[in-house]
Amino acid sequence: MKIVLAPDKFKGSLTAAEVAEALAAGIREVLPEAELVQVPVADGGEGTVSAALGAGFSPRRAAVAGPTGQRLTAEFAVSADADGNRTAVIEMAAASGLDVLPGGTLDARGATSLGTGQLIRAALDAGCREIVLGVGGSACTDGGAGMLAGLGARFTDDAGRDLPLGGAALARIASADLSGLDTRLDHASGSFQLTLAADVDNPLLGVRGAAAVFGPQKGASPSDVTELDAALARFAAVLGAEMGPWAAAAKDLPGAGAAGGVGYAALALGARRRRGIDVVVEFTRLREKLAGAELVVTGEGSLDAQSLSGKAPVGVAAEAAALGIPAVAVCGRSQLDPASRAAAGFRSVHALTDLEPDVDTCIREAASLLRQVGRDLAATIVDSNSRKESVR
Repeated sequence: MKIVLAPDKFKGSLTAAEVAEALAAGIREVLPEAELVQVPVADGGEGTVSAALGAGFSPRRAAVAGPTGQRLTAEFAVSADADGNRTAVIEMAAASGLDVLPGGTLDARGATSLGTGQLIRAALDAGCREIVLGVGGSACTDGGAGMLAGLGARFTDDAGRDLPLGGAALARIASADLSGLDTRLDHASGSFQLTLAADVDNPLLGVRGAAAVFGPQKGASPSDVTELDAALARFAAVLGAEMGPWAAAAKDLPGAGAAGGVGYAALALGARRRRGIDVVVEFTRLREKLAGAELVVTGEGSLDAQSLSGKAPVGVAAEAAALGIPAVAVCGRSQLDPASRAAAGFRSVHALTDLEPDVDTCIREAASLLRQVGRDLAATIVDSNSRKESVR
């Protein structure tokens, strides 16, 4: 029997690879002869680089500016095809994310995406001409101005002074100098491709925009949201005037509001937006690995309404369904009703809280509980097979 284990991370507890290994350990106790294929996945946010490394990419590291300008080392993943063409997978969260804020202190007005641009440049220096940029978990609301600065752009005020980092300073932007922008970003030549791995379809501005929807998660007060939205509007006007009609229109495209507006800057550079799980399915070769499987096990820390909007487990279940393979989900806790579970493509859902009601204990002891879930799943398979045999 072939079983594919393709979970996302259990945030705050285990990586996707650790989840897969814990499940595998439990299944092996009951079904030692089962063929277990572990394919850790992600949805474009944290864990995307780990998924790439699990798929055979090589790790690279670069020293970049963190979300408040402090130096940090961020990891990205690189792979080369048979012709030597190199692809990089980058997580914005590694350089400009909430999890790398000094002391965890939120800074909605001042946090920057500068390090993300520096990571892209490091990937270009590594010979990569195709870059996948996963943008979940960002700490900033700067419209991608920092990212562009990391790639050589310069933004100044009326007096010709360089603007400080962060979204709030964009209220004073007067000009955008793109003459220093890295020439390797040229899409027109056909030698470079940037993919924006983003599930959200929000525009840059307005009530569904980057500041209004995501700013409060980054510490923005109601007055901060108003200030940041106006600053982003000014930035888009200046950048659009400099880059031309495409960049001017990019602020209204689905995904422009992703990651505090980094989606806007990426789209202005000619990026192609795709769902994160779709990108991960490709570079992990999940479809290929599903061939011949009798069961797929996926999941994430919390299955809830957000899971239904392009999150990894639902994407994995859809891939399994296309091949007629049943999919089950494991999670820390589930907030989906039976109808939602079925609509998501899950034959069953197994939550750690079913074994241990205390959430803190589930987080602390996730590995051992997942091992028990693996044993339970395997026992169910054995029981089902026994009943089939008795009917014959």
